[in-house]
Amino acid sequence: MKGHIRERSPGHWAIVIDVRDPATGKRKRRWHSFAGTKRQAQVECARLISEAQSGVAVDPSRATLEAYLDRFQSDWVAVHVSARTGERYRQLLDHVRRHLGNRQIQKLRPADLAALYATLSRSGMAPRTINHVHSVVFQALKQAKAWGIIRDNVAETVKPPPVPEQELPILQPDRACELLEALRGHPFYLIAALALATGMRRNEILALRWQDVDLDTGRLRVELSLEETRAHGIRFKAPKTRNGRRTISLPAHIVAELRAHWRQQQEHRLAFGMGKAPPDSPVLATLDGCWQSPNAITKSWPRAMAAVGVPGVTLHSLRHTHASMLIASGMDVLTISRRLGHGSPTITLRVYGHLIHGTDDRAAQIMEAAFGGANGSNSVAESG
Repeated sequence: MKGHIRERSPGHWAIVIDVRDPATGKRKRRWHSFAGTKRQAQVECARLISEAQSGVAVDPSRATLEAYLDRFQSDWVAVHVSARTGERYRQLLDHVRRHLGNRQIQKLRPADLAALYATLSRSGMAPRTINHVHSVVFQALKQAKAWGIIRDNVAETVKPPPVPEQELPILQPDRACELLEALRGHPFYLIAALALATGMRRNEILALRWQDVDLDTGRLRVELSLEETRAHGIRFKAPKTRNGRRTISLPAHIVAELRAHWRQQQEHRLAFGMGKAPPDSPVLATLDGCWQSPNAITKSWPRAMAAVGVPGVTLHSLRHTHASMLIASGMDVLTISRRLGHGSPTITLRVYGHLIHGTDDRAAQIMEAAFGGANGSNSVAESG
């Protein structure tokens, strides 16, 4: 492999590297521009030859960041994430397109991303959202590096603004009971009751089919999740994590609620000539027997909460409440993690670890029971 330098103008050099195309075996030339002294150009030429020989070199390109992000959306995002998540990726990357889209991707620098995050912060964007922007930029550039488009992922050296710690929105047990009583008779009652009793996510609850519920054994099986996008409307997808497919034991009062709901649903269907609900029909169906819209639930929920006097309580906060009540009862983290469908107990500890109290006192009691007597005997023997 050879290379040489050619002076274009004083202090400006063209570095030419001769390489062989691995696909065709033909020789081709890579041209690089460099500004500096002749000695510095020679050193840079040697570095580029070394990179080419080691296989980490990338072909020079004038492709813009916007053009690459379009490719990333179509060739990676569309294949590796759900349609709903893909829409969110596009929303977040639109901020990058707007501010840095015209920049050549191979000339992107850490300072460019730092300036982007500062601009977004000054515009009023929340630190958490800026962190989400950073996450998708990091993934996009990671893939560009894997595809041989860039040599380094500049997002690795950039830190987005810190996210202030926020307490999880959790209801005390008495307030949770009051919420359920206030919602009784409301279309959201059973959704709230299931969220509090099982810790299921919104889209898991809405995807429940009667064939997933065994009222005789008091268990339900989480097999699917709903998602709603502009492109595809409402459709099924796999649960959020690999462990999202799980069996959840139901408290007796929820079994009774579901039995009553099943009877009411059958009466309604028969009254409107729809026939008995098939096994694959939704548990929480609309009046015409269809799947409920997750987006419509999310939009209507705040109004319902304000109407019953608990503004600020989100549907997801009922999942947090479920987890906090199990933790307060002393249930082990592994069981809680499985019930919530977390990928691992580590996630459960990261989210809810600060709620675990009293375990250190219990540890001291265990050590006292194990060694306290022995230490006491030794002390008596020594004093004698």
